Amino acid sequence: MGTDETLPRIAITAGDPAGIGPEIAIKAACDPRVVAACRPVIYGPWRPEELAAFRTGVISAESGRAAYDAIVAATTDALGKRVDAIATGPINKAAFAEAGLPWKGHTDLLGHLCGVDEVAMMFWSERLRVVLATVHIPLAEVPSALTAERLLDVLRLTSASLPRFGIRAPRLAVAGLNPHAGEGGLLGREELDVFQPAIADARRQGIDVAGPLPADTLFVRAARGEFDAVIAAYHDQGLVPVKLLAFGRAVNVTLGLPIIRTSVDHGTAFDIARKGIADEGSLIEAVLLAARLAGA
Repeated sequence: MGTDETLPRIAITAGDPAGIGPEIAIKAACDPRVVAACRPVIYGPWRPEELAAFRTGVISAESGRAAYDAIVAATTDALGKRVDAIATGPINKAAFAEAGLPWKGHTDLLGHLCGVDEVAMMFWSERLRVVLATVHIPLAEVPSALTAERLLDVLRLTSASLPRFGIRAPRLAVAGLNPHAGEGGLLGREELDVFQPAIADARRQGIDVAGPLPADTLFVRAARGEFDAVIAAYHDQGLVPVKLLAFGRAVNVTLGLPIIRTSVDHGTAFDIARKGIADEGSLIEAVLLAARLAGA
């Protein structure tokens, strides 16, 4: 692991100890590119004697609590300036529930730990950046969760955050919720009643944003360079195109936190846990991006 005191110190959480998180955490921390860019520190169970307490590939309250404890410790150290950023391994939402934890994932938990109400999930790749207006909620609840206030908050967060990534004047676009972005109200009114007022407010505040635009062509336009980031209405609308273009290389970033947090673009992969075959590529990309942001 890196010993150069001038390099940023990056916390790597091992994620759910029943999954691939510990394996990819070790691989990432030892990768030459990572060692050259930062000083990685692993949080959570990752040594063989520690992992023996958890059943491989099995959801349990114990594994959920261990993953939670690692996130809390890393976040506490980031808030206390003892580490410069955190890169998180994959957790299991069912294991969190088994442990009696109310959070559905990293994003809402980190917002709670950092004391902020407005956070957003962005998936970063070289060809396509996507920010989610809603995250881990049932599809039936998306229309009611997509308020004009929420969309405007996400647009502000995205516009304010992208300069940190080297995009000085972000060009944003909003994907419509309905087919053809509602077709002028024929296929749904959310675009008229919610999206357009939020976008108009954002423009008045100096944000460069287009939309709402039909999602079936918007992601192609963004991947070709027309927009710097897309605001997706719901989870799968945004993640399908990102993972199609850059699975294993995309990085999950939480916007709106007072700390830097990046993460992998995949889950715990219980079926291949502790077989030595897990691909650490996404975690390496997450650590490198965290180090880059910390250095900037």
